[in-house]
Amino acid sequence: MSYRILLTGGSGFIGHHVVEHLLKNTTWDVVVLDKLSYAGDVNKLTDVGSYDPARVSIVWHDLRAPIMDSLVERIGPVDYVVNLASESHVERSIEDPNSFVMNNVALMLNMLDYANKAEPVKFIQLSTDEVYGPAPLGYDFKEWDTYLPSNPYSASKAAQESIAISYWRTYGTPVAIVNSMNVFGERQHSEKFIPLIIGRLMNGVQVPVHAELANYGPAGAAMLLGEKYTSTPRPPDGWERRWVPGSRFWLHARNLASALMFVLQDVEFNTYPDHDRPTKFHVVGEQELNNLQVVQKVASILGVEPKYEFVDFHSQRPGHDRRYALDGSLIRSAGWYPPFGFDESLRKTVLWTVEHQNAQVVKG
Repeated sequence: MSYRILLTGGSGFIGHHVVEHLLKNTTWDVVVLDKLSYAGDVNKLTDVGSYDPARVSIVWHDLRAPIMDSLVERIGPVDYVVNLASESHVERSIEDPNSFVMNNVALMLNMLDYANKAEPVKFIQLSTDEVYGPAPLGYDFKEWDTYLPSNPYSASKAAQESIAISYWRTYGTPVAIVNSMNVFGERQHSEKFIPLIIGRLMNGVQVPVHAELANYGPAGAAMLLGEKYTSTPRPPDGWERRWVPGSRFWLHARNLASALMFVLQDVEFNTYPDHDRPTKFHVVGEQELNNLQVVQKVASILGVEPKYEFVDFHSQRPGHDRRYALDGSLIRSAGWYPPFGFDESLRKTVLWTVEHQNAQVVKG
């Protein structure tokens, strides 16, 4: 059966990968609703080999403004809504928190108002691991763990989730929330970590690696300075001080697109009052890597020396969390598995970037 899906932010990095995945794996038609900000580029869509203008409609709209009846008519009837549109860069949220948070909250309200007034459609809200704050070593956050955002970006995403839950409970809007982790892939903006690594290494420039100083004992056990010995300028006798890089689970954008399609097609959404909370899944990369390991892997693919410098994670970026980790077992138990492996996805991304000589990335 063929459906029509409304995809906000469809010309952005994750959005154009979702469009590509849908075009390759379904007969669905896609309506892209986008304000085409610095992160949006229609060329990302048209560069995709499977792009079909007969199946993809692009509608311009700044989602800080309500969706009026005339725009509803232009969009036409849809069966699904996937809300990817949001400002998403942590540094930008720190530099200008007011407009950043207001943008993300306003677009959430306007999209849910639209979905609530339309015929009942499945509505997926894409969120982030960062709503939970830093993950303790050895623990991966589960769905519905306590939110503890560390910066205006993650706070705005937590607010979006809360608004979605309120519409689910108050108006019966069919909502599912999907939290993803660090996403990478082709055509990503140069401000993100993997494109930044590629650009800097290709130009022989050191890559900044966010890390935290830790005290290491004789047996190799690490103790972060923030947990103990903060008042002493030197580590205890027999200990030494080392850098502990931040760590993430890395997820290719096509794997995230596959998970979103799975939730739309194969999951029955929770309804209120039959359930006390809406459907929620974590989509996680297959392996956890620290920031230095990612630099080393990219350098190996490029065949260059991995030049880097450790940078204190908090003084360099206040509100930055050293470790993010999600438990992805729930969606896997429902039947979804990532179709693309990490190592091969990373290799293809790096080689694609080099081959296409993306000007923003190569400048580093």
